[in-house]
Amino acid sequence: MKNFLIIIIFAILLASLSGADARAGETNRNNSSLISRDLLFGNPDRITTRISPDGSSISFLAPKDGVLNIWVGPANAPEKAKPMTNDSYRGIRSYLWSYTSGHILYVQDANGDENWRVYSVNLSSGKVLDLTPFKGVRAELRAVSINHPHEVIIAMNKRDPQYFDLYRLNFETGNMTLILENREFLDFVIDNDLQVRMASRMTDDGGVEIFLPANSIPAGSISWEPLMKVEMEDTLTTGFSGFNKSNAISYLIDSRGRNTAALYAYEMATRESALLAEDPKSDLYGIMIHPTEKTLQAVAFYYDRVAWKVLDPAIENDIDFLKRVEDGDMSVVSRSLDDRIWIIVFTKDNGPARYYRYDRMDKNATFLFTDREKLVGLALAKMIPAVIKSRDGLDLVCYYSLPPNSDEDGDGLPEKPLPMILYVHGGPWSRDYWGFDSIHQWLANRGYAVLSVNFRGSTGLGKSFINAGNLQWGGMMHDDLLDAVNWSVQQKIADPEKIAIMGGSYGGYAALAGLTFTPQTFACAVAIVGPSNLITLMETIPAYWKPEIEKFTKRVGDHRTEDGRKMLAERSPLSYVERIERPLLIGQGANDPRVKQNESDQIVKAMQAKGLPVTYVLYADEGHGFARPENRLSFYAIAEAFLAAHLGGEFQPIGQDFAGANLTVPAGAAEVPGLQESLEERA
Repeated sequence: MKNFLIIIIFAILLASLSGADARAGETNRNNSSLISRDLLFGNPDRITTRISPDGSSISFLAPKDGVLNIWVGPANAPEKAKPMTNDSYRGIRSYLWSYTSGHILYVQDANGDENWRVYSVNLSSGKVLDLTPFKGVRAELRAVSINHPHEVIIAMNKRDPQYFDLYRLNFETGNMTLILENREFLDFVIDNDLQVRMASRMTDDGGVEIFLPANSIPAGSISWEPLMKVEMEDTLTTGFSGFNKSNAISYLIDSRGRNTAALYAYEMATRESALLAEDPKSDLYGIMIHPTEKTLQAVAFYYDRVAWKVLDPAIENDIDFLKRVEDGDMSVVSRSLDDRIWIIVFTKDNGPARYYRYDRMDKNATFLFTDREKLVGLALAKMIPAVIKSRDGLDLVCYYSLPPNSDEDGDGLPEKPLPMILYVHGGPWSRDYWGFDSIHQWLANRGYAVLSVNFRGSTGLGKSFINAGNLQWGGMMHDDLLDAVNWSVQQKIADPEKIAIMGGSYGGYAALAGLTFTPQTFACAVAIVGPSNLITLMETIPAYWKPEIEKFTKRVGDHRTEDGRKMLAERSPLSYVERIERPLLIGQGANDPRVKQNESDQIVKAMQAKGLPVTYVLYADEGHGFARPENRLSFYAIAEAFLAAHLGGEFQPIGQDFAGANLTVPAGAAEVPGLQESLEERA
């Protein structure tokens, strides 16, 4: 059910590389139109901006000595903000204000292992306290409450790696009290008084059972009574998310008996629900709830662009006013408890995000800053939504970008077919969105068209669309990608001889599948933390995912049965290494807990055994993706040279983009122009 929490702490995988300004103009072949990689993949200037609950202070993530840290300053003078943390290596990517307005809470892992620790910062003393100093333990913030401003509920798998026990934690003193020893449940719903109100566990058929506590919850002792059963087809689109002020009504996101997930008010005493908002094409995307009264005020749905619907007349004039402030998609990302001050962000496709402080009393929106000031005024690409039909009639919501100046008549098509990158999202239970995308901007600036596809299995577009992806890794999910590629060729967007496939996580799997299942479709591939063997992927999932193993066996394949293993082997790129005809670049984090390093090692060794060229880049201090900016910049420098060699796009030389990166290249350095030389210079 935690997938349905609407108050989201944005995990920002963005950071910076020292010396960036000195390289900002460096390009190849004297082409001054190239945007330097560090402007797109280095540190943002400021991001994740929030107002304190009392409205007096403003906070954001910004670099301190090249590493993202939490800064706090006066609400009306953000330029006076000072760093309140001193992370010197990996960077802080998410945080939240406590209701004391004097403390900030954040989480941090070590080298990408996703064993998060919870920290608090006392803004008066500057003291940072590690609240969960346990090695090899994953801690998660689960609930905060205005009614208990000095306390939070955290979950930890300290006792048992598979199950998270619940603790009540005083973040000022560090005192922690066990409130529930968990031996069976996936997740819990906690109310405004920090009381556990529901628990869920997965059934053998992939569904979810939700329970109510039948008595009070002393540590280690509780009985439960069933509330409802959610069938497997609805588990990714149904769950509870928050309560009204009295805790008598819970907000229920529900797709049972319908296709798209709608919002309901669920009466806890009577167990009856009332429809509040729905959309025929997309699932509920977000809600606005009053910060103290907990009344529902607005809802958002997301098909190809976000669309807000105001339900509370009290904020109707505010939303109407804010829609006129800027173009782009608007979000209210933070509110003071008196509801006077809102922090607004406007997302654009061809420019950096723009933050405003909005005073509801004065009806005044004050511009604060963009997240990447040096991008302002540069020639950036638009992102164009397109709905493409799959071969069996599904609507695939896609987005594509074209290089600036390639569409002279403004019809959304280039003047001639271009080399193209098919960039595949991860998950696969996630989706692509409209807006500023650093990958799209980078590749479009280098002369490529870029296409992202919400293939079946992607979320937000109804449960039928999600469930159409069940057991279709490398099957019809891959067919959707091919159908979108064929559409791009028919529209004369893409040159069919110069199409690459690239992505991370499931997108990395898709890249490997592209070279093995359809070996002549793509000119080359870039796979980042991509599974090569679905059997070993399933056998090595993190311990804390095992209580929901049926989600994976029912949607990916069952590695515990003979038929399931046969199917998983048939859908594994590793099984077809001999088919690979085109160049491959692999990036991997050594500490990845989801897609273990062996997934990349296996396919590299198999290719080497058959004499097939492959370039393998390994990062000793990364996990599932590249969080450190030095590592990210180094990999994209390699990828840029790789793509230019095989598709003919422009590229910025590697230059100093290896500075500070913790990489080795176990295989294929000579396959990428300039890589071997850069490694030798670095040594």
